[in-house]
Amino acid sequence: MAARFGSSLSDHFTYVVAGDGCLQEGISHEAIDLAGHLKLRKLVVLWDDNQISIDGATELSTSMDQLARFRAAGWDAQAVDGHDPEAVAKAIERARKSRKPSLIACRTRIGKGAASMEGSHKTHGAALGDKEIAATREKLGWPHPPFFIPSDIKSAWEGVAIRGKAVRTAWEIRRETSRSRKRYEQTIGRDLGAEVGRRLAKFRAEHQAKSTKVATRQASQMALEVINGATDLTIGGSADLTGSNLTMTSQTAPIAAGNFKGRYLHYGIREHGMAAAMNGIALHGGFIPYGGTFLVFSDYARGGMRLSALMGLPVVYVLTHDSIGLGEDGPTHQPVEHLAMLRATPNLNVFRPADIIETAECWEIALTEKATPSVLALSRQALPMLRTVPGDENLSARGAYVLREAKGPRDVTLLATGSEVEIAVAAADKLRSEKGIEAAVVSMPSWEKFEAQDEAYQNKTLGSAPRIAIEAAGRLGWDRWMGSRGSFIGMQGFGASAPAGELYKHFGITAEHVVAEALRLIGHNKGGRGR
Repeated sequence: MAARFGSSLSDHFTYVVAGDGCLQEGISHEAIDLAGHLKLRKLVVLWDDNQISIDGATELSTSMDQLARFRAAGWDAQAVDGHDPEAVAKAIERARKSRKPSLIACRTRIGKGAASMEGSHKTHGAALGDKEIAATREKLGWPHPPFFIPSDIKSAWEGVAIRGKAVRTAWEIRRETSRSRKRYEQTIGRDLGAEVGRRLAKFRAEHQAKSTKVATRQASQMALEVINGATDLTIGGSADLTGSNLTMTSQTAPIAAGNFKGRYLHYGIREHGMAAAMNGIALHGGFIPYGGTFLVFSDYARGGMRLSALMGLPVVYVLTHDSIGLGEDGPTHQPVEHLAMLRATPNLNVFRPADIIETAECWEIALTEKATPSVLALSRQALPMLRTVPGDENLSARGAYVLREAKGPRDVTLLATGSEVEIAVAAADKLRSEKGIEAAVVSMPSWEKFEAQDEAYQNKTLGSAPRIAIEAAGRLGWDRWMGSRGSFIGMQGFGASAPAGELYKHFGITAEHVVAEALRLIGHNKGGRGR
């Protein structure tokens, strides 16, 4: 950021205040290790070292020497009396001069000043009570009634506000008079402009003409090559799976200790740390962060992903190897329940594109979101280009659309996402050529976007004929789209280890099974054709 706008950020430090329990869990070793490795010297963590957890003393569950832990990870670490403001101030000044990230352990007494409960874990989340409050007032020599602020304290706080206002006003004047103001505001507001959209439209047209067949993880990298060439707002990364997630492009040189000019972070095996770091980048503004791992490893990133959604951050999660289609790695690596878990998360867009065209469309949507994170669930196996009708409209923005309509009234509607849309198209062909049955194929790259459409569009897309949903994942959530007469073809349990094609046959996720199920449904629903 400093290099972009020609101004020094040397005085800009990030201060984090952490409670005792946070140091054991909330500030994970992943984040500690990454910050130390990158030598993030402007990061200062003030730790409230009160030796108390909710259950009681921290010695109940840990004997960790936290200062040694941080020093081993490349941090500067100090210990001070947390009730001595001058000691804390001196520690902060030392931290600001360090070439490393800093931990300041501030030894405190929880509930300090309380008449009989000082140092007790009972003060962690419970009110002191009238008797304890009265005794504490007497102990502290505090004669004032509740909510009364003495004039000297009020004046001191107002002085802080006056100083802050002066600093803010000076900054606003510098911003208003800066030659870089417009670019700064566009950057901090993550304004992509029109160039990314123009280049992606051209990209889609070119590959539609070529009928490009690639895995959607590879289609994602191809789209990113276009995106990263059109804007410098993106900053990428991967949790030790760069060669599998395909998240690096020709424009994204790695970021390293002492060299922050790059646009790519090698997070290591730190899914949680990656999600947390991307949240921090998004909160700062000026960048659109994206990071990759396998879909199954979203389990490890889950806490950070939930916070992305909760805080309304435009973070993009590139989650590849999205089904049993990853093959021989077996059930430990084959996600089954993960799409349902992610779709259940409020304010999270989950995209599962079917081909290179939908992949580019989903990337465009994700990049333009201002307050919603996105998941791109991408295949390992190659998928054909299925969008045969040219057009400029981003159909994935609708969430679901009719990829192929029936010739005449529908006998059945096939709903699918990602790699299973290909199976739906093949089944529709078989139904027409072999059985004289007309099937419409609906691609549903994003349930969240489809849910946001009006009822008329939803009804027109889904139709009134019996529906079959096809997805190489668990059924949970599909019934809302299948309707009471619908059927599901997908996973009923965990996967297995074998080549992708064999696994799809083994679990019955095939065009032949779809045809058989369509015949069964139509036989059970002889009330006439749908539409």
